[in-house]
Amino acid sequence: MHVPPIPHLTAEDPELATLVEAEATRQHDKLRMIASENYVSEAVLEASSTVLTNKYSEGYAGKRYYEGQQLIDPIETLAIERAKSLFGVEHANVQPYSGSPANLAVYLAFLQPGDTVMGMSLPMGGHLTHGWSVSATGKWFNPVRYAVNRESGRIDLDEVRDLARAERPKVIFCGGTAVPRTIDFPGFAEIAREVGAVLVADIAHIAGLIAGGAHPSPVGHADVITTTTHKTLRGPRGAMIMTTAAHASAIDKAVFPGLQGGPHNHTTAAIAVALREASTEEFGRYAHQIVANAAALAAAMTERGFTLISGGTDNHLILADLTGKGIAGKPAAQALDRAGIELNYNTVPYDVRKPFDPSGIRLGTAALTTRGLTEQHMPQVAAWMDEAVTAALKDDEATIDRIAGEVQDLLAGFPMPGYRAA
Repeated sequence: MHVPPIPHLTAEDPELATLVEAEATRQHDKLRMIASENYVSEAVLEASSTVLTNKYSEGYAGKRYYEGQQLIDPIETLAIERAKSLFGVEHANVQPYSGSPANLAVYLAFLQPGDTVMGMSLPMGGHLTHGWSVSATGKWFNPVRYAVNRESGRIDLDEVRDLARAERPKVIFCGGTAVPRTIDFPGFAEIAREVGAVLVADIAHIAGLIAGGAHPSPVGHADVITTTTHKTLRGPRGAMIMTTAAHASAIDKAVFPGLQGGPHNHTTAAIAVALREASTEEFGRYAHQIVANAAALAAAMTERGFTLISGGTDNHLILADLTGKGIAGKPAAQALDRAGIELNYNTVPYDVRKPFDPSGIRLGTAALTTRGLTEQHMPQVAAWMDEAVTAALKDDEATIDRIAGEVQDLLAGFPMPGYRAA
């Protein structure tokens, strides 16, 4: 059952409660390997569902537009101070509703419509809000995009520098949504300084790894750092923007009143809880285990014939091209889901297939590491993936069903935050 229990929801709206309980069971019974997902602690769940959701708090601590902020102000301040301490930054804004609005605040703070912004191309692993054409950031601004090397699958900073010199962007984004290798923050910073651009590090995927010391930090290199608070950081669905003191005012004004009204106070409280958890030695061990699990899984997948973009991973994320397996990413992802292995189909660099039917899959190890799985389990995970993909080609649903049962049997021995067997 769901933990914390939901008796009042069950009594008031049993139809919805049934769906929530079923989702809790689904999350417990599957290997959740979508790279942007995780399990939050029960403390984070409790903070997210408090009466703080009742309160409007437009403005910032000490400068609100509504009365009754005597307890909200210290909650938000606590989250801010914990973010500053954990990441070693001069300023933090914890109000953005999610990662995309956080990135939009950067545009509002530093650019005018039509100005040039530079980011990684979406098909290469970048994010929609780094200037891709279907996003407002690609429609209202002049986007220039860098790629990865066709052979290595890695960013070539010499090519990035040449592009920046030619286009003179006002803002450069580094980071992305499908980047399996360590981001060279000092290298990007050098390029940004040369062309006079503001460097923005989007660490949404790797924030927890940075907090836990398992990935280099952009602090001291990037002028602005944006991040979601879930994914590897293992907090609620929210976002933060961290900056040097020089950019604090511009960012704060862009978030409020520039883009949004009152913050979601229950989310702010849950962010504060997650930041406290991320400051512990236990979390540091967790972050390093994520990376160790990803490396072990990448090696096991390679042994079973999967083609990995860039040849492997340095973080939590693996991007695989399934062309050599004779199957596209979408049917593979759907078959894997039926087999109890949840991930997403994904474009790979220089993909010849369409985005809604791409060649690849993207997966990560943050959530299964939260459950307690280690390197010793990764060869079995890779074996199941290989079996399921092969079974999908043969319409062998019996094998897929068998794998789902074996996954469920394994996970029964690994507790899930937010769920307890009835």
